Amino acid sequence: MAQRYVISGARVATLAKGADGYGLVDDAAIVVDGGRIDWVGPAADLPADYAGLPHHDHRGRVVTPALIDCHTHIVHGGNRAREFEMRLNGASYEEIARAGGGIVSTVAATRGASEADLLASALPRIDALIAQGVGTVEVKSGYGLDLETELKMLRVARALGDQRPITVVTSFLGAHAVPAGADADTYIDEVCLPALEAAHAEGLVDAVDGFCEGIAFGTAQMTRVFDRARALGLPVKLHAEQLSHIGGTALAAQYDALSADHVEYATAEDAAALAKAGTVAVVLPGAFYTIHETQAPPVQAFRDHGVAMAVGTDWNPGSSPLGSLLLAMNMACTLFRMTPLEALTGTTRNAARALGLTDRGVIAPGMRADLAIWNISDPAELAYGIAINPLHTRIFGGLE
Repeated sequence: MAQRYVISGARVATLAKGADGYGLVDDAAIVVDGGRIDWVGPAADLPADYAGLPHHDHRGRVVTPALIDCHTHIVHGGNRAREFEMRLNGASYEEIARAGGGIVSTVAATRGASEADLLASALPRIDALIAQGVGTVEVKSGYGLDLETELKMLRVARALGDQRPITVVTSFLGAHAVPAGADADTYIDEVCLPALEAAHAEGLVDAVDGFCEGIAFGTAQMTRVFDRARALGLPVKLHAEQLSHIGGTALAAQYDALSADHVEYATAEDAAALAKAGTVAVVLPGAFYTIHETQAPPVQAFRDHGVAMAVGTDWNPGSSPLGSLLLAMNMACTLFRMTPLEALTGTTRNAARALGLTDRGVIAPGMRADLAIWNISDPAELAYGIAINPLHTRIFGGLE
């Protein structure tokens, strides 16, 4: 496809902030120039300067920004199908973790895998996301829990973006779990923080994350990690209030975090704090579904306080082996009572915000030409369908 062209005959959901609903423009045109959007609006209003460009008529298909999966753990070794079976036999996520399973079991498999092995296993996951219209994905470390493996995971994450037409944003998640037999405070001081310093020095870190939970790290420990991130000039985000309420969401807001993720046990007061900080609430229905959680995120409180909500797959081998962002959108609607508009905004505009990206997530002049063209007539169909992928074409940086 030419570098400068017009997408025409489409129904465009711009998702522009302040637009009415989806920001729909019927019988629209989008001018793509050098990987950016140069103009968007009704085809009847297309400026004469663009009339001579190649036109690609999409015959009423819906165009949205390319989707953004803002929370994944897709670089890892092994799988945890056995633990899935244990959960079906009645074991809880916390019981499995305390028995030496959970995150710790994936750590052993990831430590034992080479960079080449990790890349080979992660590429099909990236391909699955691309095939569903995803143009940007966040990838976390956190299954190493030692300096060498954390760096190995982040190098593989960077390599994914080199080998596939997708933007990969990395998060250092050294504070993911306490290694077996280790003291949490000693681990933070002697392993996590030095690994963060080394990863930052190697240019492998875009943001810093942590798991603030009773089975992982408390707020005092996460404060030390966030202080180091702040000293390095790195933004933070946090797995917060997934299994209990221990103050992680308030901590994330205190540090103006990009996002607080999971947030099932967040309160109305937490919602107010997130709104004040401008922190995005990322809901992850795949984990809620997989671990049989019953406490849903306070979606109405987020609405009431004007908190931006994003939706991610949380694709990981244990608590959310979910490889479909489209299905995550449906689950956010059916399990959390989000609207299809909120789900689509949550995988475009708000997901970009959760990653600190300002050049994508909406269709507007000056934004990246990361677009998804769908074989649908109404954007609500994206959240409505269950295990349906209506993608016609994905455009990344102006290129199919």
